[in-house]
Amino acid sequence: MNMPNKINLAHLPTPLEKLKFRNKKFLIKRDDYSGLDFSGNKIRKLEYLLYRAKKRRAEIIFTCGGEQSNHCRATASAAARVGIKTKLFLWGNDSNSSEGNLFLNKMYGAEISFLNKKNYNNVNEIMLEECASLVNKGKMVYVIPEGGSTVLGIWGYISFINELSEQVDLRKINGILSASGSGGTAAGMLVGAALNKLKLNIYAVAVLYSKQELWKKIMFLAEGVIEEYNLNCAIDESNLVIIDGYSREGYKNINNNKLKLIASLAKETGILLDPTYTGKAFAAYHDNFLGIGKGNKVIFLHSGGLFGTFAKRRKYLLNL
Repeated sequence: MNMPNKINLAHLPTPLEKLKFRNKKFLIKRDDYSGLDFSGNKIRKLEYLLYRAKKRRAEIIFTCGGEQSNHCRATASAAARVGIKTKLFLWGNDSNSSEGNLFLNKMYGAEISFLNKKNYNNVNEIMLEECASLVNKGKMVYVIPEGGSTVLGIWGYISFINELSEQVDLRKINGILSASGSGGTAAGMLVGAALNKLKLNIYAVAVLYSKQELWKKIMFLAEGVIEEYNLNCAIDESNLVIIDGYSREGYKNINNNKLKLIASLAKETGILLDPTYTGKAFAAYHDNFLGIGKGNKVIFLHSGGLFGTFAKRRKYLLNL
């Protein structure tokens, strides 16, 4: 198998831990330990994307997300590490008292363009138009789509399956559950499982897109990487399970029931989850697996997001 090249930035392998919550044991893969600055799953994709950006002598990277996007913060940090400037196209508003990921983006020196929801729906076109303008001026620009979810970026989670197989016998595991926004993490794990001939369910908890739209995004990426890299495997569509209904309050919001669950987990285990991704994913994990004693058979992927909690700290404190 001809794997693409990458820059080694993440602290890997991340630990697989056995914990107990409410007297139920469970397995948690700590991708929040991928590095303090990067903190989460996005750096696995960025290792491949930034290698290509450097290869193409990029002077600036464009990418996009919400104003508390973990991907945008990780991109700003990792790009600064390898000497490339970043411009972020963020859905949201600027603030003089920037918090969480937005604060960090500014500290890492990222240029930021804020977009309203209507304009953000066309963010790819906006980035490409501005990219073309800079290219015409002789600048080298590398554009990374939302979440770093490309057929190159998802190699971070294809190789993740090999890493995890060194930590646990995946033939005895029924599945892996993670939050899913742009779909790249789930797509990579789906392909990694297929390459290793594992009957492993990939549970993707929808936090941004509808169930149908997320399914299409994941399968497009998974099938795309198989075709582009001529991989000797085929996807079993039954291994992809989209869990919907855990983000009804909206991508940027989280309800009090989930916050109470997050607070309980923090008090019992010392693990803090974020309001956009991992908090919602853990609610799904608790309802569908951990709460009924299946935490030893389905791994919860902690994909990071710690800094996003600070933007909603007041709401967190109200639910202690």
